[in-house]
Order: sequence, then structure tokens, then C-alpha cells
Amino acid sequence: MIIRKTKAWDIDKINEIFNEARKTIAALGINQWQDGYPSKEVIISDLADDQSYVVDNGDVCATFAMLLSEEPTYRVIYDGHWITGDDSKDYVAIHRVAILVSMRGQGIAGKIISYAEDFAKAHGRKSLRIDTHRGNVVMRKMLEKNGFVYCGIIHLLNGDERVAYEKVI
Repeated sequence: MIIRKTKAWDIDKINEIFNEARKTIAALGINQWQDGYPSKEVIISDLADDQSYVVDNGDVCATFAMLLSEEPTYRVIYDGHWITGDDSKDYVAIHRVAILVSMRGQGIAGKIISYAEDFAKAHGRKSLRIDTHRGNVVMRKMLEKNGFVYCGIIHLLNGDERVAYEKVI
């Protein structure tokens, strides 16, 4: 099982993974990703911006994005604060984590987090930041299991609320 940068031929498989994730999230009664996000255009944009990754075990079984640039929605946090400081830009943001249902429970999320830590260290960053829907208990448990600490609330560009986490590395 390897983690690698996304290639153009991975786009359809990533789109399938996101479609499956939308169904799983909807079954939990969560409205996250129910509006077609992340779309094929988002996948293509992540690829063009060189921030898209896949987990490949002979076939793509998971995907995520990492941003070295500042995440605008992380500038303001409510009901808490970032561990490394609210003005810090020394982080890597992780977005759009999705794993095929058939591959869950095999440690893939932990491998993604470990890869992101190594990536952040290699780029001189002090932490990882991530957000998710308040009701996404599965994701929240995974984050806490992997050393992330709840920091507060952020708002997406469309105004939707998300719970924010950070892990100091």
C-alpha cells in the first residue's frame, strides 16, 4: 500500500470514492457533502494545484488533499483557539479524506495522518489542521484516535459550521 500524488487517470476512481462517501455520510443523517461536493471539478483543481493524493493498494482505495498554503476558513475560530496560535500559518491543512467502505478498519486513516505529518515536517510546519461536520462522529473519533485535539468552530466560505482540530507535530 503506497501513498502517492494523484494522476489524471485516478480522477474517475476518486469521484467514485467521494460518491460512496456521500452515501455513507447521508446514511448517518449528516448533510455534509450532500450537495455534490467534492465534485469532479474540485478533484481536477486539487490535481492541478498539486495537492491531491491517493492511497493505492493496486487500486486507488482512498484519497485526500493537503494544502501548504493558508486555509482562509481557518483564520477565524470561535469558541476556542488553535493550539499553535490563531495567527499561525505554520500548518498543513488536510481536506477531503475519503476511504472506500470495503477498506475501512485497515489502518488507512492512520497511514494518511502519518504521511501528512512527514510532509508537514519536511516543509517546516508545526502542525496539521483539519475540520469536519459536527455530526461526523466517525471522522471525529478517527481524528482523536490519531492525536488531534478539538480546537473550536470555523465557518466555511458558504457559512456552514465545522468543528476544527489540530495536531502538533
